[in-house]
Amino acid sequence: MQNGESPATGPRAGFRADAFPQVRRAGVGTVLISEGDAGSPEGQRAVLDGVARAWEGTPLPAGFLSRVLFAGTDGRSVLDYAQWTSEAAHEEFVRGEDTGPRERIAGAPAATGDVGESGPTRYRLYRSLLPQGEPAAPGCVVRVAFRTTGHDAARELVDGLLDLIGGVQPGEGGIASHFHISEDGTRVVNYSEWTTAEAHEREIAGSLARGGPVMAFIGGLDGVEPLGFRRYVGPRGLVRE
Repeated sequence: MQNGESPATGPRAGFRADAFPQVRRAGVGTVLISEGDAGSPEGQRAVLDGVARAWEGTPLPAGFLSRVLFAGTDGRSVLDYAQWTSEAAHEEFVRGEDTGPRERIAGAPAATGDVGESGPTRYRLYRSLLPQGEPAAPGCVVRVAFRTTGHDAARELVDGLLDLIGGVQPGEGGIASHFHISEDGTRVVNYSEWTTAEAHEREIAGSLARGGPVMAFIGGLDGVEPLGFRRYVGPRGLVRE
């Protein structure tokens, strides 16, 4: 069991509570990612607590694999990451008769503001930078986003980065990076796992600094616009065993 996880009991048997998701798990057909601004640390906690309460007593279908929310280290942002076996399974859940708790669970957190997206966007995991040896337990997620002009530009970005870096996650404290491409090809999200937020800070000051080979490669691509990154900690949600 990873740090921060707790076993689910009773109606939530078969799930791990407040755990980091298994990004490369088998059977994932669609990933829903959204991000919002809760305005303050108090608002951030209210969003996380509200969604956690919405789980209570709500039946979860076989197509549900995980939904985990994270608190931004800025004290206001919220990242929402969900895995389903298929788009159809998620849509069927959203259209269910008991719409109250289902909408709170299936949709983006209602209390968060919009960050360039109208609700969650559908993604598929494309490729990953894999861990160096036995992976450590994650303690921080870094969301790195790009706007792209289509699937060709998105794949050129990800393929080029993996070729440049060598396919293995770099950096002391770096665990893995998972590149997701939106269904329409206009967004790339790197869900990057780190041991701590401080480990990522050190990497930004080193090999990922402006003027380095990674940033130079990204800056030379047509049809790719970097949208920056945010760091997240404190997973809240459910992950199917």
